Amino acid sequence: MDALQWEAEPPQLRSPVLVCAFAGWNDAAGSATAALTTAADSLDAELIAQVDPEEFFDFQANRPTITLSEGMSREIEWPGNALLAANAEGAERDLILLAGTEPNLKWRTFSDVIAGAAERLGVEMVVTLGALVGDVAHTLPVPITGLASNADLVERLDLERSSYEGPTGVVGVLHDACNRRGMPSASLWAAVPHYVAAVPNPKAALALLRRLEGLVGVAVEASELEEESEAFEDQVSNAVSANPEIQDLVRRLEAEQADQLEVGEDIPSGESLAEDFERFLRQRGSEGGPS
Repeated sequence: MDALQWEAEPPQLRSPVLVCAFAGWNDAAGSATAALTTAADSLDAELIAQVDPEEFFDFQANRPTITLSEGMSREIEWPGNALLAANAEGAERDLILLAGTEPNLKWRTFSDVIAGAAERLGVEMVVTLGALVGDVAHTLPVPITGLASNADLVERLDLERSSYEGPTGVVGVLHDACNRRGMPSASLWAAVPHYVAAVPNPKAALALLRRLEGLVGVAVEASELEEESEAFEDQVSNAVSANPEIQDLVRRLEAEQADQLEVGEDIPSGESLAEDFERFLRQRGSEGGPS
């Protein structure tokens, strides 16, 4: 049996970008997978292929779950990864979304399977989403780090070239597989506060999603995530206000981040923001939204 099981013939897509997010080590506070899920829901993404989990998962580490169907028959849901196709009306390109869980086994084989599928679908660029725990405050904008695989892409997308050395997750192996095939790749990482990393962080998910929009030129309707982000910040602020020690920590983190901004952290120009906003308005207008 092939590791990748196609639901039908691969669809014809316009200059597609593959966007990937994996639950697990690369996904602090569930931020990356929440961003991808929101994009899939907004764009009515459709399942086109699934990765057979048998080769890639240790089912004692990632156990399947049993659910009841109509109160009688049992169904087993296996951990895995799925490819979804999203036609982005009004945009210049479509998206392919890889949603699922970081596999336990055979990362090189898994990454080659995904890179091969990307080639077959005509993918022009691969973008991975991730989130990490950092010394950041929940009251400030979420720091997003963007990295790219080659100098041309770094300059074109206004990202950074990675200088990180150390342990990696499956996203690092996937980027390597793409690079070996001559396929450009980039990654976006959100930093989530370490003092609230144990709960889902919709604010970080929203920040990743908005940065992805600017990177690939596809607008995503995320009003529900926006509301969840506001509620999240209010709830965390209320909890922090009841703990003087955490209050002091947050104030210190706010001051440190303010200092970092003052010493030259890149801030998008007003012209750049206006161009992005106008493009997204045009796209949403073509979808029946506000214009």
